[in-house]
Amino acid sequence: MIQEREIKVGKKYALYLPIEVVRTLKLREGDRMMLSLSEGRIILTPIRDPLEMALEGEKSDSYTPEEVEAISLEEQRRRVGSSP
Repeated sequence: MIQEREIKVGKKYALYLPIEVVRTLKLREGDRMMLSLSEGRIILTPIRDPLEMALEGEKSDSYTPEEVEAISLEEQRRRVGSSP
């Protein structure tokens, strides 16, 4: 992957990303990005949709539907029990 690439500022200050970056980060038109400034540099970080991450992201645990239900009920009891 490329680490540095010169790009131009377009009309209305648009920045066009190299296709290698788009493919590597799996960006799509309309995706949201977080823009930060640090020591005179622009840092762009993709903002991932939580639902998309849940459906397509790497899975670290595996639960049966019964386990999910038990966890859900316990969490509901905990939250309702601590409400005013």
